[in-house]
Amino acid sequence: MKRFLLLAIITSLSYGLSAQGFEISGLQESYKGTIGDVIKAPLNFKNNGTKPLTVIIRKASSQIGTSQKNYFCQDARCLDEGVEDYIVKVEPGQTLTSLNVALEAGLVPGTSSVRYIAYSKSNPNDALEIDLNFVVEEKPEKADLYTSRTLTVQDVYPNPTSDLAFVDYKIAEDNVKCRLILHNVLGNSVGEYDLSPLETKAKIPTAELNAGIYFYTLYVNGDAVMTRKLVVKK
Repeated sequence: MKRFLLLAIITSLSYGLSAQGFEISGLQESYKGTIGDVIKAPLNFKNNGTKPLTVIIRKASSQIGTSQKNYFCQDARCLDEGVEDYIVKVEPGQTLTSLNVALEAGLVPGTSSVRYIAYSKSNPNDALEIDLNFVVEEKPEKADLYTSRTLTVQDVYPNPTSDLAFVDYKIAEDNVKCRLILHNVLGNSVGEYDLSPLETKAKIPTAELNAGIYFYTLYVNGDAVMTRKLVVKK
């Protein structure tokens, strides 16, 4: 599989693809994110026929970076990168909106592309080619949200997020105890994350959370020192 980066930015434009028995709507020319993001492209399959339809989506080729990964996701469940065929079943007149193609953006800016072929299991000639482009941009410069003699914490990103957020930090002394607590608008904790002095980045999983507004609070040695908003989208 050839892997390389194209240093270009492609303007987004919504469009659709149509075969005899099914169509895919809402596609864009490109999907954008920043370094470290998981970028998702939805594949909305509609069955235009009068009988249940089984569609096979096959990865035909990819041009992605060595630090990137590409895989299928349905709802919050993502498959291993090695799965190159995915099967969906769509009832007559139904539009399936839960399937996504995901790209882990990796460490280098640029444009990566993946081509898929979607075809009807009962009629392989009823097929579509799907070309997806993922534009990975540099992270914008982030201001320090909290800084002291022993600790520096930057803002959580990406924000809004859907599956996973990150926070960059630096702890200068091993005896400093830091923790992020994520809570909903009612004040109920939905996640607690210790910031290890041996690391500089923490992950905040959000795939299992409902869409909405949440708040994260930084505790240093048991004291709350700041609270900020995190938006979760689906």
